[in-house]
Amino acid sequence: MQFKLGFIINPVAGLGGSVALKGSDGADTAAKAMALGAEPKAHLRARAALEQLLPYQENLTIYTVNGGMGEQVARELGFDVEVVYHSASPTTAADTERAAQLLCEQGVDLILFAGGDGTARNLCHAIGERVPALGIPAGCKIHSGVYAITPKAAGRVVEMLVKGELVTLSESDVMDIDEDAFRAGAVRAKRYGELRVPSELRYVQAVKNGAGKEVDELVLADIAAYVVSEMDEDWQYIIGSGSTVAAVMEEMGLDNTLLGVDLVKDQELIGRDMTAQQLLEACKGKPTKLVITLIGGQGHLFGRGNQQLSPALIRAIGKENIIVVATKGKLQALEGRPLICDTGDSALDDELSGYIQVTTGFNDHVLYAVGHNEEQ
Repeated sequence: MQFKLGFIINPVAGLGGSVALKGSDGADTAAKAMALGAEPKAHLRARAALEQLLPYQENLTIYTVNGGMGEQVARELGFDVEVVYHSASPTTAADTERAAQLLCEQGVDLILFAGGDGTARNLCHAIGERVPALGIPAGCKIHSGVYAITPKAAGRVVEMLVKGELVTLSESDVMDIDEDAFRAGAVRAKRYGELRVPSELRYVQAVKNGAGKEVDELVLADIAAYVVSEMDEDWQYIIGSGSTVAAVMEEMGLDNTLLGVDLVKDQELIGRDMTAQQLLEACKGKPTKLVITLIGGQGHLFGRGNQQLSPALIRAIGKENIIVVATKGKLQALEGRPLICDTGDSALDDELSGYIQVTTGFNDHVLYAVGHNEEQ
């Protein structure tokens, strides 16, 4: 399974630290730091993170920015590299933000970035929580909760993702302080938003055992409560088959077709046990999301027990509007095997492959690999 890693280095991150400037925000500060003899170090810290991924080069493509914003380090280490943005010289915050936006459009699975709190603010402003991101600490100020504790630790978290291990996605605060006030001896921190950050797995349930039924019921209730809380009144939702998805219908107080596919809007049932053609007609010109779970054992998302979800319908909905729900125990039972798409359309199966966010609890998510039948 090929992992698409976005990679951004803020070349001036940390410049002000060694020359007592208390930060590097702004072109003038960076220039002053260089004039005082500061040497760039962000690329070295970024390199330390990527070195953890050297054993997985065949499974990894790095999407990045030209030159010192990522390309140079990645190519020196021998990674397969695709440049999606060419930055100005000297680089600016606008370059970081534009690069992040283009990486998001490229469909990367994660953006790994080297910088400080200013860089985290740039990522937060550019992409919000659309794509998971993780910081390599390289700046003077690291108040945000979006950074790994060390560059090597950042690389190890990405390694877990590439290896297919379950890694929790958490919303973490992006914080920054007023550098001018800091230089005057005052610390004034402000919250600027959140990034969705991968962290080491924190299980919310044990692997199923004799007493697992009650645990599963609690987790399913959490998953259902979260999905329903995030529903938008302007969207309609196709509710797939299976007991995990049935919990979502139960949360809304609606009758569920356990082995069929239903359609809801504003938490009201507007279509029951629908056919492929009925679903396609109902979704024409209307914003629609799909709530689906994997079929136990083999891990199929499509192609087993839900043939009503036709290739034409899946394409109309779009991968970005597919909400996958499952317990972590159910994912762990796959023992690292990817989820399977077997839609009957090989090109679509390829398009769906990669990594997808799976909701595993209330505001609790993991990234998990998706393949298709030919890969098994």
